[in-house]
Amino acid sequence: MGRRVESGATRQGSRVPMIVGIVVVAVLAVVIGGVVLTQRTGSSGSADPATPAGSIPITRAGSQFPTEVDGSVVVAGRSAKNTLDVYEDALCPACQQFEAKGGARIAKVVADGKLRVRYHLVNMLDQRSQPVGYSTLAGNALLCGAENGIFPDLHVSLYTAQPEEGGSGYTADQIVDLGQRLGAGPAFSECVRSGRHDGALADNLARAAKDPKLRHQQTGSFGTPALVVDGTMLQPGDTRLDRIAPAV
Repeated sequence: MGRRVESGATRQGSRVPMIVGIVVVAVLAVVIGGVVLTQRTGSSGSADPATPAGSIPITRAGSQFPTEVDGSVVVAGRSAKNTLDVYEDALCPACQQFEAKGGARIAKVVADGKLRVRYHLVNMLDQRSQPVGYSTLAGNALLCGAENGIFPDLHVSLYTAQPEEGGSGYTADQIVDLGQRLGAGPAFSECVRSGRHDGALADNLARAAKDPKLRHQQTGSFGTPALVVDGTMLQPGDTRLDRIAPAV
C-alpha cells in the first residue's frame, strides 16, 4: 500500500488515513516486470537461518556495492550513466514489495557500475507504529549503515522482516544487534542510538512533499515509493528502469 502526503496536522496525528496507492502499484508492476507481491515473505537475497531469539533475521543482499552519505541521501554505487532516485519509508508495505521483487536486479546493476542509486529516506509513517517513530528509527539506521559499510545487507534485512504497519516496530537495541551481526563497528550503535540523522528524514519528507515533480499522476500527491530515473519520475507505462535493470 502506497502513501500520499496529507496536511501537517493530519500527518502528525494518529489518524493518518490508509490510502490505496493505485499509481504506486501500477509503477511497481511496470518496473519489476510482473505481478506486485501481495505477501510479505519475499526477499531479494538469502536468509540466514541462525537467528538468535528476539533478533531481526539477517537477509544477505545478492550483490554488494559501496555507499556513502551525501547530506541526507544514501548514495549507492559510483558514477554511472543512469541515476535512480528512490524515495522510501522503512515501514511502507509498497516499498517492501518493490525491494522484494526488484531489489536484487537493482543491486546487481549498481554493483556492475551501470546504475547509481540515491536513497531518500523519509518518515511519512512515523505515526503508524507502536510506539510511534519506527520510520525515523529505521531510516536513521539505514543512513548509519551506509556510513558503516553494511547498507546493502541492512536494507534488504529490514525490508524482508519489515514490521506490520500499525503494529510494533523494532527497537533501537534490536537494530543495533542486527548491525553488529552484519559486521558494523561501534560507531553504528552510537549513530543509531543518538538519532544522528533523524532531522534528515524529516527534511527529506518536507522537500519531497513540496516537489511537484514527485507527484503521482492519478493521486496528485507524493507517495512512497517514488522512483525517479535521470530526473524524471516513473509513471504508469514507463519502462526505462526495466531496460536499465532487466529481469534475468
